[in-house]
Amino acid sequence: MSGARIAELGDIPIAGLAIGHAWDAEIRTGTTVVIPDAAAVASAHVVGGSPGTRETDLLNPEQLVEKVDAIVLSGGSAFGLDAASGAQAWLAEAGRGFPVPPKRVPIVPAAILFDLNNGGDKDWGRYPPYRELGFQATDAADRILRTGRIGAGFGATTATTPGGLGSASETLPCGATVMAVMAVNAAGSPCIGSTDHYWAAPFERDGEFGGRGLPDPWPTDAETVVTKAGHSTAGMNTTIGVVITDAVITKVEAKQMAVMAHDGFARALYPVHTPGDGDLLFVLSTGEKPLDREALSLLSLGTTAANTVSRAIAQGVHAATQESEEATP
Repeated sequence: MSGARIAELGDIPIAGLAIGHAWDAEIRTGTTVVIPDAAAVASAHVVGGSPGTRETDLLNPEQLVEKVDAIVLSGGSAFGLDAASGAQAWLAEAGRGFPVPPKRVPIVPAAILFDLNNGGDKDWGRYPPYRELGFQATDAADRILRTGRIGAGFGATTATTPGGLGSASETLPCGATVMAVMAVNAAGSPCIGSTDHYWAAPFERDGEFGGRGLPDPWPTDAETVVTKAGHSTAGMNTTIGVVITDAVITKVEAKQMAVMAHDGFARALYPVHTPGDGDLLFVLSTGEKPLDREALSLLSLGTTAANTVSRAIAQGVHAATQESEEATP
């Protein structure tokens, strides 16, 4: 699993959560798995014309199962959905899952991005590698937050920069924490026009993606639409991610939060939610902080989620770009 460019951001800021990554440098692809210590409330929202998903219908508020055992983000287009099977196998061995006596069925929703045309060797034979990558990522999960060219972001690209896996978090005055983990493989660009300034600059905290701020003067080409490969092929893109909170929320509220959090895409990428993107956000609640409902405003949670999504997108691209520049002779 060589070839990674990893930025370690310290401990995961939400308790009761582990994140694991696996990748293949020759194929130029990878998988990321988010695992709560115990089954957690989750929902999802999809925007864009080319989604690739597993078990997302189950996350609709009207469906029976409220909690999931893990969430998988993977490269590989539809082949990458196999990564969830690998994660499910690991969880089954660990005795995790929805009880269906005498068995337990691990609930593992997944989403994929398209990285098949990034130059890696995709001649993998009869069976793609994603089931094994999913198992490896789950087995490698720990409490350290890592970003950059790693996991599901290993083979990702954007219209103007390398892609990558990014993260950002914020603790609200009510005590709840919101974090985002984003695999950025957008059809559009995270940068304003031909500059290296990020669209997400107004939301940056502590120089997390370079502290460049907004360009001055404002570039004349800021509104120019630039897309990957001229955007001639649908489905070659997609940014996917997970928003995690430790606040106690319902499945309905998780869905509402996912809808609001999608605003973060539009603050960090241009253009966004195109016919060639299957942009998707999961929302996961570890439920560690039961808070007074007057103090815990869903509006505040959703707004913070959108901000952290935009920051995580820029942070992932910045980490991958900086590492790429440092690796260039």
